[in-house]
Amino acid sequence: MAVAKSKDGIYMSQRKYILNLLIESKMLSCKPKSTPIDPKHQLGGAIDGLPMDNGKYQRLVGKLILV
Repeated sequence: MAVAKSKDGIYMSQRKYILNLLIESKMLSCKPKSTPIDPKHQLGGAIDGLPMDNGKYQRLVGKLILV
């Protein structure tokens, strides 16, 4: 976390932490959306047929909670 002081107050930024999360999750080139997925979309299994790694998802969610 970066902290900057000015006459108006103290500003905190987690830019580096968030960029590292995007790189780690291979989502750095993703574009922002107000709704990231169609609310009516039916979620399915892995597209490539390989089992999904629940641990990766859980670690990412745990890190996002800190944002």
